[in-house]
Amino acid sequence: MLEEIVCAGFGGQGVIFMGKLLAYLGMVEGKHVTYIPSYGAEVRGGTANCTVIISSEEIASPISSQLSSAIVMNRPSLNKFLPRVRKGGLLILNSSLIKEEPSRDDLVTVKVPAMKMATELGSSRVANMVALGAYLARRRFIPLESALRNLKDVLPERSHHLLEINRQALKKGAELVKV
Repeated sequence: MLEEIVCAGFGGQGVIFMGKLLAYLGMVEGKHVTYIPSYGAEVRGGTANCTVIISSEEIASPISSQLSSAIVMNRPSLNKFLPRVRKGGLLILNSSLIKEEPSRDDLVTVKVPAMKMATELGSSRVANMVALGAYLARRRFIPLESALRNLKDVLPERSHHLLEINRQALKKGAELVKV
């Protein structure tokens, strides 16, 4: 098993946290993991992305030119990373902010109204967890229960009062794509 994922969006959308949580979950599940965050100097509002590779075998390189999955939270990220997703790959699309259809039909595309669902839960800031929940439910190589259980280990202690809404967001995203 080899999963090469990019999480991408604007700074402040939680894409770096999403990747950090994915990497942690991979380690908890006994996999080999690499995690490379990348963000502009402006952080909030600028571009942000991270690449996570999770594998049952040792990882030869932390750099991936062909991604198996992309979780994109905004249009600029879709434009940037869509060409890097390999044929047959998975695209999780935040349809709250991306209204256009992807220019490729050789991918499995899952449209998730992440911002809308997060706002309905009470905070637009958990849109990242809605998208991640959809991803985990679709790929199924890391159990959703693992994310729900281990979220507290990655979420900073000062934010532990947000554990429950983050868990709700993960579950809501997963419910969208039950396969």
